[in-house]
Amino acid sequence: MDISVVIPLFNEEESLPELNSWIARVMKENGFTYEILLVDDGSRDNSWKVICRLAADNPHLHGIRFRRNHGKAAALNVGFRHSSGEVVITMDADLQDSPDEIPELYNMIVKEGYDMVSGWKKNRKDPVSKTLPTKLFNRVTRWMSGIRLHDFNCGLKAYKQDVVRSIEVYGEMHRYIPFLVKKAGFDKIGEKVVFHRERKYGKTKYGLDRFFKGFLDLISISFVARFRQRPMHLFGLLGTLLFLAGFIIALHLAYGRFVQQIYGMTERPLFYFGLLAMILGTQLFIAGFLGEMISRNAPDRNRYHIEEKTKNLSC
Repeated sequence: MDISVVIPLFNEEESLPELNSWIARVMKENGFTYEILLVDDGSRDNSWKVICRLAADNPHLHGIRFRRNHGKAAALNVGFRHSSGEVVITMDADLQDSPDEIPELYNMIVKEGYDMVSGWKKNRKDPVSKTLPTKLFNRVTRWMSGIRLHDFNCGLKAYKQDVVRSIEVYGEMHRYIPFLVKKAGFDKIGEKVVFHRERKYGKTKYGLDRFFKGFLDLISISFVARFRQRPMHLFGLLGTLLFLAGFIIALHLAYGRFVQQIYGMTERPLFYFGLLAMILGTQLFIAGFLGEMISRNAPDRNRYHIEEKTKNLSC
């Protein structure tokens, strides 16, 4: 199969028929073999009824329904696991992403050899209350991740099948899929300017709280990517430095008390700072040690992403 189109959705009953027809037309015009995976993230409207009706008319369309709302990341992760196309395309269900972009995204993966291509809504049709926080979010994410993309949160993306099989998307991590892809060892990440339309039906499902959650998730994913299998490198280092700082303070105070005969050293604030530093340093070191033990005994401790193998492994 050439293409799997994975579409997470929540309360989008009005847009689904038009979106299905649009994708089907693009696929037919370009001769692609394809499937459409609509992942209903616990919609409370008639989205699932619409999906069932569309699936009865279009054998290429399949629906997956959550019992409750789990979030876009969960919907994408499930869609990735059920996809079988050589190239996986993701897009939003609100008709703001254009299926006409699919052929060029496909060619960038298959012919130009990109592992992932992210859409860039250069001319956004959203209100200022949404575009300004998005620009700030993208700038901070570029700085922290080191990936030079203009629009991390664009729903229109294309991936090799190997890429979606190698990453796990959870929480609010759908905003940082390029970062997950890079950490999985896929370095050829491209970008394509895509057309962005105004929302035709309904209203946006996201509020300002998503940006605060997004920044917290960026910190989490940065930490997990760097120290998941070596927590001692972080906690052990911080613990050692804190303990040494406290120990030096203790030596200084002991020298003043016993050599210089200065009384009242334990009543100085510096004494309590030194004591606190030694206690925190010890706790951080123990936390790093325990984390290292847990990591070394985790069931996926030796899971690595292998790109290819020779047929004769005995050579």
